[in-house]
Amino acid sequence: MRDHPPLIAMIHAVPTSARIARDAFAQEFPEVRLWNLLDDRLLDDARAAGGLDTHLRRRMLRLIEHAVEGGAQGVLLTCSSYGDVVDAARARWTVPVLKPDESMFHAALTGPYDRFAVAASTPPAVSAALAQLDALSARLRPGRPVRIAAALSEPAATAATPRDTARHLSDALRTCGADDVQAVLLAQYSLAPAGPALSELLGLPVLDGAVAAARELRGALLPQTSA
Repeated sequence: MRDHPPLIAMIHAVPTSARIARDAFAQEFPEVRLWNLLDDRLLDDARAAGGLDTHLRRRMLRLIEHAVEGGAQGVLLTCSSYGDVVDAARARWTVPVLKPDESMFHAALTGPYDRFAVAASTPPAVSAALAQLDALSARLRPGRPVRIAAALSEPAATAATPRDTARHLSDALRTCGADDVQAVLLAQYSLAPAGPALSELLGLPVLDGAVAAARELRGALLPQTSA
């Protein structure tokens, strides 16, 4: 393991996601080597297209292919808007390819919560998160229904500080009727720094996907690299 640490490629749409994911790996999987791939037009182009079109899906698949051909033993997408491209990637390549928040959603749905709120600052991230939660909920807990509220705060994307971001998200959560939820799930890595302040404002657990993804990749890769 020490001689050949695994290489994980992370594909980002915004530079801040690289730092957030790096910090999560430093905490959960410090042995890993990280490779950051940034396409800072991904999010703007998805907004302009009103979601993911065929061209944008192919573009993300080309980025994943570049990572795999470059020797990555795992790939993590940190942009929630592109998460559903992972299903196509898994059909093409055998290396682990993770959606940004899938590990977090899995942990939340198998935990004690029955009422969640998803918080985001871009519309594609909301739709992607709800689609994943619906699919996972049907598979993981078919006899235990879950209620999910969605809160969108586009001003949170440009807030000056994490506490300002938290205030915007808190306002959006209250506006959407999420007063009785048991936990809040942040649908974007870029919102993770606001998590502690948002938890303080709401008095609720606030979860983000970066640490959960690092844990899952550690579990997937360490058995392969320790032999």
